[in-house]
Amino acid sequence: MPSSLIRRGVWAIGVAVLIIALAVAALPLIASTRIVRDRIAWELSAWSGFRVTIEGSPRIEVWPKFRAILSDVTLSQWTETDAPPVVEADRVEVDLSAMAALQGNVAFSTARLVRPTIRVQRMASGFYLPPLPTGGRITRSIDTARGVVTANPQKPDLGRLPSDPFGTVEFRDGRVVTSVDGKDSEVLSSLSGQVNWEAMNSEASLTASGIWRGESVQLDFSSAKPLVLFAGGAAPVTLSFKAAPATFSFDGTASMSDNAYLDGQAKFAAPSLRRVLEWSQASIAPGAAIGAVSIASKVNASAGRAKLENTTVTLNNNPGMGALDFSFADGSPVIAGTLAFDTLDLRSFLSAFTPVAPAGEAGPGDIDTSFPDRINLDLRLSAAHATVGPVQLADVAATAQVKNGLAVFDISDASAFNGNIQSSLRFDRKPEGTQVEMRLLASDVDTGAFATAAGMTRLVPAGTGTVSVILKGPGKAWNSIFENADGSFSATFGPGALNGLDLPAFLKRNQQGGFFALDDVANGSLPIEGAEIKASISKGVARLDKAEINSQKYKIWLSGIASYAGRGLALSGGVVPNGQPAQQPQTNGQAASPAATPPSQSLFFVGGNWSAPFISPIAPGVSGQ
Repeated sequence: MPSSLIRRGVWAIGVAVLIIALAVAALPLIASTRIVRDRIAWELSAWSGFRVTIEGSPRIEVWPKFRAILSDVTLSQWTETDAPPVVEADRVEVDLSAMAALQGNVAFSTARLVRPTIRVQRMASGFYLPPLPTGGRITRSIDTARGVVTANPQKPDLGRLPSDPFGTVEFRDGRVVTSVDGKDSEVLSSLSGQVNWEAMNSEASLTASGIWRGESVQLDFSSAKPLVLFAGGAAPVTLSFKAAPATFSFDGTASMSDNAYLDGQAKFAAPSLRRVLEWSQASIAPGAAIGAVSIASKVNASAGRAKLENTTVTLNNNPGMGALDFSFADGSPVIAGTLAFDTLDLRSFLSAFTPVAPAGEAGPGDIDTSFPDRINLDLRLSAAHATVGPVQLADVAATAQVKNGLAVFDISDASAFNGNIQSSLRFDRKPEGTQVEMRLLASDVDTGAFATAAGMTRLVPAGTGTVSVILKGPGKAWNSIFENADGSFSATFGPGALNGLDLPAFLKRNQQGGFFALDDVANGSLPIEGAEIKASISKGVARLDKAEINSQKYKIWLSGIASYAGRGLALSGGVVPNGQPAQQPQTNGQAASPAATPPSQSLFFVGGNWSAPFISPIAPGVSGQ
């Protein structure tokens, strides 16, 4: 009896194995007859919602997986027969269910698109997306979910969501194109990745990589409630974008409804802001933009506007805190907010958005006058320590505004040179050309340190003083601003010293007659009780209206012109004992005739240029003793 049962069991197993072997052997035949090309195309259409066309005959493989290999596959919209396909692929590999195939049905869980071309179009939001299908299981599931979300937007009943299977979609070596003037223009190349979405009411993820504008990029997206998200409800979302020029990540809640929004934590980092601006092809002129930048912030974004709260900004390893507001007006980005830094390079920061400094090319170059058309900016900046070129500032309060052809940068308050600094730089584009206005007021500053920072090392009184400069001129190029500027200059100096002048030696050489270089009498210092300079500037030439230096025994005066463009000097002056009025030149900067010159006054002429002035006596002088 036991042996009989064993024999029957062996026969049963043998028959089962034979049936399975025959079924497997028959699969290609069954697939080629019953799962015909149109049946696969119909199932793919029902799944995707697009009209699926398969040009080549399906090829069925049994090992290592039971799958259909389809060639020349296109997915098109049902309603636009003349439009190019939304997706076309050289080959599509579909993993089939063997049991369903034996029953004459098509069921698959994975589809692989090899060398697909995906056509996208620019949406009103500015994003590029493919046209949406008008039917199919996916669209029906989203429509059903939309009803669930509408019934209770705050807390939709997730149990009522459709549970239709979706599966996995893989894509390799694809590209994304958009239509430009009737021709395909490539947006993304070398596209590879996959979508994992087991069922409509389950979580989903997308991983994709490709080449965008010459750089390799990687995108990772996931959501625990993707169907709620696509139906217009709020759902948790994580997003990560990585590329060599920049990285971005978001973790929070998103909605794709008519009132779409984002709410969560975002991070952005770039080793070079200039490279990011160039790579993104933003219309913001990069100029001499700052280097590394990173931002971490709480983000709330909706309807073309984003608010960044509790924002941490790091610029070239200089951290700051504040809040920013991004929006769009007439197609231009609008940035407003406040930022507070411990240390900040003001010139490099603002050159990313305004032409406050020439770019880093060999020469000064032309000024970009179109920048106010590309961005609206309203920033309030503060910094405990800041630099503007070689100038060190402290306790800085500044503003930067760019709008409608006008760009203004103001330092309303700052400490520097043991005093206070206020400055303004204004670009105003007018029909006749861009006008540039510069203002500087340095109050109670160390004039010696101030002059050194400004590049003036000759005959500047060292002490405490106040300096005011106002310049206005055409802004075609940086050189033209100074060469053609009109304005004024004034300075008052308190007690101190006039370094670089040996007055006894100067008077002696001036009395002896003959030309001599100012450098010949520069080894000395003259204590002074005060000084005052006033000059009017026209077309880059300064005319001294008043220039007096008072010492204990003498008063030194100067009159004439100094050119910025040629760096030339044409000045007359004199040294007068205190208590005696100075004999000013009669007209046009010419000194009085020797006959009219008091014998106690030493008159002279200053010529040459700023870096190497020379002195020419024009009257008998007094003794330097």
